[in-house]
Amino acid sequence: MRRVHVFVSGKVQGVFFRATTREMARELRVKGWVKNLEDGRVEAVFEGEQEAVEEMVEFCYSGPEAARVEDVKVEEEELEGLEGFEIKQ
Repeated sequence: MRRVHVFVSGKVQGVFFRATTREMARELRVKGWVKNLEDGRVEAVFEGEQEAVEEMVEFCYSGPEAARVEDVKVEEEELEGLEGFEIKQ
């Protein structure tokens, strides 16, 4: 099991980044959340099996079709045992 905290910058708001992330996380059974930040970045936390979390991080480097990702920062964290995956406001 693995937990990562991710910050994605570029054209990542208004391009269905959060909705696509939630859909993919649910398919991969990854727990956590995703939200827009006031500075234009997207922030997310992913918890789950190693391979599933890696797939989520890989997705962040490209995002949905309309996104233009410029940078991704990934920080390893201690597992918290989250339930479900949500879009935070």
